Formats: sequence, C-alpha cells, structure tokens
Amino acid sequence: MAEDAKDELGCPGKNSRRFPALSRCIHKSAVKVVGNQIENPVTYSFASFIDGTCPEHLSDIVRHRSKRMILDNIGVGLIGSTTHVFKIVLKYCQDLHSSARGNSHLCSVYGHKGLKLSPTLAAYVNGVAVHSMDFDDTWHPATHPSGAVLPAILSLAQMISPDKRVSGEDLLTAFNVGVEIQGRLMSFSSEAKNIPKKFHPPSVVGTMGSAAASAKLLSLDKDECTHALAIAASLAGAPMANAATLAKPLHIGNATRLGLEAAILAANGMEANSHILDDVPSCSGFSAFYGDYQTKAVDSPGKHYAFLLEKQDVAFKSFPAHLGMHWIADAAFSVRNRFAEQYGTFNPSIIRTIVLRIPDFKYIDMPYPYSEHEARHSLQFIACTALLDGEVNFRSFHENKMFRKAIHILLNKVVVEHPQDNEANFDKMYGEVSLLMKNGDIIVGNSSTFYGHWRKPLSRKSLVKKFRSNAGHVLQDDQIQCVIEMVENLESVSDGSQLPLLLQ
Repeated sequence: MAEDAKDELGCPGKNSRRFPALSRCIHKSAVKVVGNQIENPVTYSFASFIDGTCPEHLSDIVRHRSKRMILDNIGVGLIGSTTHVFKIVLKYCQDLHSSARGNSHLCSVYGHKGLKLSPTLAAYVNGVAVHSMDFDDTWHPATHPSGAVLPAILSLAQMISPDKRVSGEDLLTAFNVGVEIQGRLMSFSSEAKNIPKKFHPPSVVGTMGSAAASAKLLSLDKDECTHALAIAASLAGAPMANAATLAKPLHIGNATRLGLEAAILAANGMEANSHILDDVPSCSGFSAFYGDYQTKAVDSPGKHYAFLLEKQDVAFKSFPAHLGMHWIADAAFSVRNRFAEQYGTFNPSIIRTIVLRIPDFKYIDMPYPYSEHEARHSLQFIACTALLDGEVNFRSFHENKMFRKAIHILLNKVVVEHPQDNEANFDKMYGEVSLLMKNGDIIVGNSSTFYGHWRKPLSRKSLVKKFRSNAGHVLQDDQIQCVIEMVENLESVSDGSQLPLLLQ
C-alpha cells in the first residue's frame, strides 16, 4: 500500500479525489532553523523511520508478539465496552456525532452492531473501552502500548477503505511503528523505567505513538510525519492523580483519538515545531515531560533494524487491575496454598496480621477502596481477595464482592512495608505476603515474576482462553473464532477494514 498511498496522500496524486481535505499538503524543507542550526535533528530521524518502515522490516518475533498484543487488546476492548465508564463516554460521543450524520467515513464501535461514529470519536470510545478495566498490556519502561495505537488504526482503516483497501500487512506495520515510537521516546529518560509519579505515560508517549501509526497508515511524507509528532505533543499529557478514578480510561481514549487527529491535521497542512523531539536550549519540546531528557536519533529502518519489541516483550494481565497487583496476587496465592497445607482449609479468623512488602508507590496504596477503580489499584484489596477466594477475576470488583464483611475484616489486618530493595519498577519489583498467625506461626509467600510477565509469557492457549472469555461478553462463538483466525493470519488479510467490523 505504501507507494500507492504515497501518491494518493502526497502532491500531486489522486488523494484529492478521495479526501479533499487531505489534499492540501505542505512540502517544505525537512529541517526548520530554530535559533542555532541543529545538526542531524532527532525529530526528523523519527519522521524518516515512520516514513521508511516497510513490512519486510518486521522480524518473525516482532510479528508474533505484536499479533498477540492485537488479539489481547481487542479482547479487553470488547469486555470494556460493557462497562459504566464506556457507556458514559459513548453517550457523550453520540451526542457530539448527532450533528454530523452526513459524514460518509463512519467507523464501528466495539460491541455495538450498527452503531457508527466519526473516525476520531470511534477511536476515542474504543480506546476508553480498552482501558476501562485496566486489563490491557503493559510494557517496560512502563506504558500501555497497544491501546493507544490499535483503536486509531482500526478506525483509520475503515475511513480509508471505501477508496483504498488497507491490508492486514499495512495494519501490522502501522501498529509496530506506533509501538516502536513509544518505546524509543521512553528510552529518552531513565525516570521512565520506574513506575510513574507525575503523568500517566500512555497519555504522553501513547499520543505520539498513535500519531506515528496513523501517519504511517495515511502514508504521510517525512515533513508531515514531523508535524504530526509535533502536533501530538501539544495534545499529550494526563496527571497520575486521576489514576484509580473513572477518568483514567480517558487517558487511553484521548491518546488514540488525539494522535489520530494530529496525523489528519498534518495531512491537511497543519504545521508545528519541526524540532519537537530535539533538546533545544531554553525551549522545551517533548523534554517538558521528563526531567532527565536525553535525545537520541532513531536508526533508519532496514532488514537489520532491531525493533524494541524484539528485545522487550509485553506483560499480559490475567485479571483486570493495575499491573503491580499481579505480583501481590501471585504471592497471596502462594501463601494461601501453604496455609492450606499446614492448617487445612483457609480460615481467616486465626490470622493476626497480614504484612505486604511492596514498592513505595502511592497511587496503588489504598487501604479501603470505595470504588471498583480504586480496588483495581489497591494492593491491600487484591491481596485480601486472593487470600479469601483463591482467585481474582472481573467479578472480584463487583460491589457484592468488594464490600463483603469478610474482606473488610481482612483489610483491617493489613500492614504495609516498603523494603529498600523492592524497587518501584516493573522489571525489578517483587511482592511478598506474610501471614502472622495468632499462635505465633508465620507463613510467607513471594513472587518475583507472575505468569503473564515478559519473563514468564502466557502460552498461546492461555492468551486465547483470555480472549475468548473477554470477547464472549459481546460476540458469538463463530465471530470469536473469525477474529482469532484473522489476527493470527493478519499478513494474508487483503482488507483490514473487515477486522473492526467483526467486533460489533
């Protein structure tokens, strides 16, 4: 698609016949002088990477891992389309969209057959669905890479498809461009390796990744890619204070929507600072987000280019909660099993104190959660639920489970400690649960790596089981099987716009 679309989205070409608004392309020099001349600008290297990446640059490992990410992300988006926060945002978008019924480029919404929205609004609501239960994948450095990218390119595929088919190979390439850009941007900061304190990373790098993936699918030229990234930087950012609230899913929704908007604006001729990723003295660009910002140009794509996804896999969650919860749940399951071996069935009444040894990061330290979103970010609640039930799943966050007397009794026994060697870092942290019994016995459970972490990846069987469970809340069995087959054989799909149509 890339070369044909280059003609269609560039000038001259036939794109003006398809999208008149996109035909106003601006072609200027790749590097604009801001103060002193910048040699080998980093921003332009990123634009060149977006423009130059081709399907043949994706290794077998990258293809395999990214298709797993796509399948998982679709599944969490489908079950997310049943949530309260999704319904709030969908109603808002339907009200916005009611005055634009004449738009011929309408896109589907997860779990709602026949409902169509504009491309950016569809990306927005589907992005919210993806993160509505905090069930989506997590990378290292810490961000949620898939949700910020996939809804944008699925909407864009439908927007483009009436005139030019977007193949599955095109989708796979654009997806990996969006993921790679996020990883490269996070490598600009050592702060990014640790669990965030200031802003939610996908609201920043995710917006940039969505812009990059969308620019790739639109086949923008290097200058337009530069502007798309710069525009996206002006639309990025969300504070960590909104973690554990209804507003957190908006971070992913906004990232995918605003990145898509940035690419479309760039295609329409919108310009922004061509050195947005460069470290320009006395002029903060992307460096405004990171105190220890150190830029580095990205290499040109080619057969021997190593995508970060090849070096660093993602973590998939087995239950819908913040990733840090999975260590403490794993440790709680372990100590529960040891309890059963020693005392028989689990009996909370003989426990005097529950000690959690966890990293010191405030927004997942919630002793008494009052909402499902707080519970998804409460190490105390997850530990007590795992101990009491021997499992944690999406039902664990229903009110009848959250506010049980038995859970409240256990929560009152919890003491939290922050060992110095337990770093707030998804690659280094561990979880430990100690039960101090009334008879003086101590039972300890530890977890340094849970099943689903990149060091212990889910098998295909487990990943597909999770997908079927999630998708089954919305789709029929035959639809579910079609989605699995399409994603796992994405390279052979001739019309990628058919994938989002299966998700209604």
